[in-house]
Amino acid sequence: MTIQQRAQKIKLLILDVDGVLTDGRIIYDSKGRDLKLFDVHDGLGVSALNHMGIKTILITAKASKAIKPRAKDMRVDKVYGNAFPKTTIYEKVLKDYGVSDEEVCFVGDDLVDMGILKRVGLPVAVPNACLEVREVSLYTTQKRGGRGAVREVAEFILKSQNKWQEVINIYGR
Repeated sequence: MTIQQRAQKIKLLILDVDGVLTDGRIIYDSKGRDLKLFDVHDGLGVSALNHMGIKTILITAKASKAIKPRAKDMRVDKVYGNAFPKTTIYEKVLKDYGVSDEEVCFVGDDLVDMGILKRVGLPVAVPNACLEVREVSLYTTQKRGGRGAVREVAEFILKSQNKWQEVINIYGR
């Protein structure tokens, strides 16, 4: 099965946060609060998926107050923080959303993501992912984590499902 055929089946996108939606750096201010930098293009990609009926979920091993407002802006369906092992949450998500492994795309970058990557229909790594993650992924984005990788994945899925022109029509009004 080709990667495009796999993308045609996707009904749910699951994303890691640090290293995927961000560049992986964590900035702490003088009060110990963490700050994260997000790419606006990634947000539009997630929003476009949502318009086309494909939900997005965030599963992160680290909880951060900075994630929830960004998730709301992007119209993310659900955020799971402090998730370890991530596969425990993944099992819950499959049941709650009524999807199978082959209908899920997961984008990850580090060892904690490997359990899910080995199961989903479309496992994706960012180029700044560790070697082991890139080896178990079927696709590695051109864009780095926190620099448009999620938008690239969203476009790939929507183009594979022949929904990209409809997205352009929605936003081009």
